[in-house]
Amino acid sequence: MAERQNSIDANISRRRWIFIAACILPLAIAAALFALSSITVQADVPLATTASALPTAASTEGVLAPPVVRLEFAGPLKQMRGIASWYGAAFDGRTTANGETFDMKALTACSNALPFESVVRVVNLRNRRTVVVRINDRGLLFPGRVIDLSYAAAERLDMMRSGVAPVRLDVLSLGSKRHAK
Repeated sequence: MAERQNSIDANISRRRWIFIAACILPLAIAAALFALSSITVQADVPLATTASALPTAASTEGVLAPPVVRLEFAGPLKQMRGIASWYGAAFDGRTTANGETFDMKALTACSNALPFESVVRVVNLRNRRTVVVRINDRGLLFPGRVIDLSYAAAERLDMMRSGVAPVRLDVLSLGSKRHAK
């Protein structure tokens, strides 16, 4: 009888540990994935190049040195995070908020937070694909969404199937408010 009671107690104890592991393991995996998606890696973007004049043959004594090229690097002016969605065929050919005709195959986007003509690098945090878009439209975005991309931009980010994706926006240049109509 005592052996049977010990066996029942062992089964109950084992089930408790399995239940605890089943509850904690998904939370641990979710925390690890969240931590990985929160890592921000900033790459420098070349903005301009300037080449110095080639030295004369006399100054190098018959050997021409390659030109010296100096690259100027700049990081993003501002970073934002949120959810991106996309729009396409239903709006193709319609007038955007800044007066342009919407072309779903152009690399453009809709944002309520950034001025028209701003240039933004959009990074899909699921797969790290990037695209650079120009802001040319305004619209009603769902809460939590920071940008609505054109069909072509969404295609480059590989978010066509899901329709939405977590993104980081790196504002490369701010447009001016004078472009608004």
